[in-house]
Amino acid sequence: ISGSRDRDNMLHLHHSWTPNIDRLAEDGVKLTQHISAASLCTPSRAAFLTGRYPVRSGMVSSIGYRVLQWTGASGGLPTNETTFAKILKEKGYATGLIGKWHLGLNCESASDHCHHPLHHGFDHFYGMPFSLMGDCAHWELSEKRVNLEQKLNFLFQVLASVALTLVAGKLTHLIPVSWTPVIWSALWAVLLLAGSYFVGALIVHADCLLMRNHTITEQPMRFQKTTPLILQEVASFLKRSKHGPFLLFVSFLHVHIPLITMKNFVGKSLHGLYGDNVEEMDWMVGQILDTLDMEGLTNSTLIYFTSDHGGSLENQLGHTQYGGWNGIYKGGKGMGGWEGGIRVPGIFRWPGVLPAGRVVGEPTSLMDVFPTVVQLAGGEVPQDRVIDGQDLLPLLLGTAQHSDHEFLMHYCEGFLHAARWHQRDKGTTWKVHFVTPVFQPEGAGACYGRKVCPCFGEKVLHHDPPLLFDLSRDPSETHVLTPASEPVFYQVMERVQRAVREHQRTLSPVPLQLDRLGNIWRPWLQPCCGPFPLCWCLREDGPQ
Repeated sequence: ISGSRDRDNMLHLHHSWTPNIDRLAEDGVKLTQHISAASLCTPSRAAFLTGRYPVRSGMVSSIGYRVLQWTGASGGLPTNETTFAKILKEKGYATGLIGKWHLGLNCESASDHCHHPLHHGFDHFYGMPFSLMGDCAHWELSEKRVNLEQKLNFLFQVLASVALTLVAGKLTHLIPVSWTPVIWSALWAVLLLAGSYFVGALIVHADCLLMRNHTITEQPMRFQKTTPLILQEVASFLKRSKHGPFLLFVSFLHVHIPLITMKNFVGKSLHGLYGDNVEEMDWMVGQILDTLDMEGLTNSTLIYFTSDHGGSLENQLGHTQYGGWNGIYKGGKGMGGWEGGIRVPGIFRWPGVLPAGRVVGEPTSLMDVFPTVVQLAGGEVPQDRVIDGQDLLPLLLGTAQHSDHEFLMHYCEGFLHAARWHQRDKGTTWKVHFVTPVFQPEGAGACYGRKVCPCFGEKVLHHDPPLLFDLSRDPSETHVLTPASEPVFYQVMERVQRAVREHQRTLSPVPLQLDRLGNIWRPWLQPCCGPFPLCWCLREDGPQ
């Protein structure tokens, strides 16, 4: 079972509030320098499933479109990419994905499902083809709705002004014009006003839906039912798959705004709605562990728990933090290089195989899951492409002292922002930042006032010389090393920059899936369980 969740590093919360995740860590191996390949979900998940930096598969943008923006967009995980699910399926594993996908759906029609999980190695899918977002619940913290409303209102005002000007000019005989442009500009103004009023509801119907395999089951979703439905689906998959090898990827919708939380968990935490959502997710982890126990699967199941990126510091209203915290680590979601956005929980548990309570401080990556599970299943890691992940099993077992990662690259979209060098003979991990976002306001630790920090343009700093940190002594990245303070400054810089050049020589040009052409809403690609645009259905009642 491989479980992934959005946003915060829960290992920073007090143990008594996440007893089930704590139990996983106590009974398994904890990775304390576990790194995602991107600080946002779509590219990070692509790297996790393929074992490759997202820039290799084109699951990045060059124009600021950081993740897939719409269910009805054409971008997505390319069909020529190989996921670990595909290889395990070929080895006879039952493969399931329950929860969030957010790696695309359609290419040319609303039903071709070219990017669907079932085309990437999963036998079974139940969940959101897109992602749970603030707009699903009409939150003030909005990803698209508020911006679209503002644009539509502005265009309405322009056209309304044009219409009124033409009417006044015609009535006063100052503008020689027919009634046709007056009528058309007024009509478009009314349509834009209606669009600004209904755009929120349209987003909910377009993106906030559940699918079972290729069939839409709820459009829009009933949020208070979603958690029980996911747990029911997990239990059903485990029961029918327990007699053979299986891979189950439980991709939680937690802990992402709008922090949809069942009523019995609201107000339970000392950390507000965010804490409530974390505690509910921890309870879900416990329910899954209990199901494994009941089905007699505990000792034969390798469990992996992680996050696709760090907490979203910009998800803040007033004095309330809705996007999580990153403890001692600087920065957060959307920042290409800072530890707060990419250092995430990493727990592996396999009773009787992996040593309980082992802690690994070596650099590891979410991309390592690909070669690890492929080789455990008796499969072969593809030789026709670069695989950036490394087999973790020797490190988990304790038969290897050091990680096979000497260098890890940290991208922001298609731009390399930072790199880390694990100097094994010295026991040192160096971090070099070539580019960093400009935090706002000055002195802050995030880009407040924006949804996410940018990757390029005027709001980033290019450092010459680059910023250097010793993560071994300074994991919070607070003390910038200079040639005056660090005797080996130039040697470290030369070695890291040489590694960056070597890495860049392995890159091949590929279509960027998240750029504008692949990342805009197209009506003919919109999944709809009724006659478009009346997309509404409820095909499963689910648990009461």
